[in-house]
Amino acid sequence: MTDKDKKFMRRAIAKAEEGMNKNAGGPFGCVIVKDDEIIAEAHNCVTSANDPTAHAEIVAIRKACERLNTFQLDDCTVYTSCEPCPMCFGAIYWARPKQVYYALTKQDAASIDFDDQFIYDELEKKVADRDLEFTGLLRNEALPLFEKWSKKSDKKAY
Repeated sequence: MTDKDKKFMRRAIAKAEEGMNKNAGGPFGCVIVKDDEIIAEAHNCVTSANDPTAHAEIVAIRKACERLNTFQLDDCTVYTSCEPCPMCFGAIYWARPKQVYYALTKQDAASIDFDDQFIYDELEKKVADRDLEFTGLLRNEALPLFEKWSKKSDKKAY
């Protein structure tokens, strides 16, 4: 961990405070860096945007990908003020940065009522045992789409 890493994390923490002070959403911030330059930064905007996916990491990933004109964050580093929730964790993995730094832990978040343990628990359950009903529908009609995708010669793999 370098002084630059600390500088970028302090910026993520400042973004978290900025969003909190604006009542934009929860106290979470994120900065994405490539070649020692901030290419995107964001704070949580869930309540101000009426968007449950507008977590700081998701907003920052979208901005970074738009700026870089790509769907992957190769050679980027993510600095987030808190250990990512399950949604952001998944998005970060799909974006494929080289590294993630976080300040606070998921236990710290749970202590202020941002507890995602129920989602981790749901992921471990069989589909039929989940609290939210999930029902498969029209698989046979949808399956040809996947077959076409697997044979598509001009697809862009990711």
